[in-house]
Amino acid sequence: MINTIKDKKEISKKLKERAIMEGFTIAGIASIPGSSRIRLRTNALERWLSNNHHGEMKWMEAKKRRNIGLLLKDAKSVLSVGFSYIHSENNNNNFLKVAKFSQGEDYHKVIHKKLKNIGRWINLKIPDCEWKICVDTSPLLEKAWAEESGIGWIGKNSNLINKKNGSWFTLGFLILTKDLVPDKPHQSLCGKCAICIEHCPTKAIVEPFVIKSDLCIAYHTIENRDETIPKKIEKNLDGWVAGCDICQDVCPWNKSVPYNNNFETTPKDWIKNLDIDSLNWDDTTWKKNLKGTTLKRIKPWMWKRNIQANLKNKKIKL
Repeated sequence: MINTIKDKKEISKKLKERAIMEGFTIAGIASIPGSSRIRLRTNALERWLSNNHHGEMKWMEAKKRRNIGLLLKDAKSVLSVGFSYIHSENNNNNFLKVAKFSQGEDYHKVIHKKLKNIGRWINLKIPDCEWKICVDTSPLLEKAWAEESGIGWIGKNSNLINKKNGSWFTLGFLILTKDLVPDKPHQSLCGKCAICIEHCPTKAIVEPFVIKSDLCIAYHTIENRDETIPKKIEKNLDGWVAGCDICQDVCPWNKSVPYNNNFETTPKDWIKNLDIDSLNWDDTTWKKNLKGTTLKRIKPWMWKRNIQANLKNKKIKL
């Protein structure tokens, strides 16, 4: 039970320690409804949606995304965590490239399992506290709440950045019905730097913090369900067949970050060796390789489309 300010401080400290113990890289707490920046970030989402920058990602329009209280009744606090996925074996051969976040195990399942373990711990330590797990499949303004929790700031490429771990981590959240001691919201440390904007080959970062999805390589290789990829995107693929890391690779905060070399982040062998022969794989082979990864969102026919688009650009005859 939490009866005093001292109790609240102690349980808040132990909750974050428990998150690190479970394998998360960073952890922080925010109070609900949060500071004025949550309202500003929500307004920014509204503008992004009204400009149709989300393309066909209609799930971004969910009303719950704009009101965390709709996700759990009597929500008072949120624990934000970051799971590092950068691995020493990450590589992108010069031919076909796969974004680093997806080279290991499906991070949705990894994060959910770890958060569930924390939830069980909460059941023992704060039995009258209800909780709800959220990963990026949940309608939550996740990067805004992570920033509010102090674990990083939203960069000009719209990724969350941490001073020590750069942006090579995925996010998870536990919404709680107990008031806890919040961490100080993180301030932006991007300054005047615009390297990510300058290096985006398709100019998808139309202004600081704003991504126009239909200009984004990651969007077209993962979310676009059309039979072909737009010409402007196709000619700038440069080997990308699943996601894109360009704006993160050039970020100064990502130049020297610690690796998370565990089994969950170890790149799959088939990803490290992806080549033109994959065009001959049948659906059964694709299903076998994609099992247990977040890459199964990209259907076999989309993989072939993406690979063929790269081959066409490189003028390689099949």
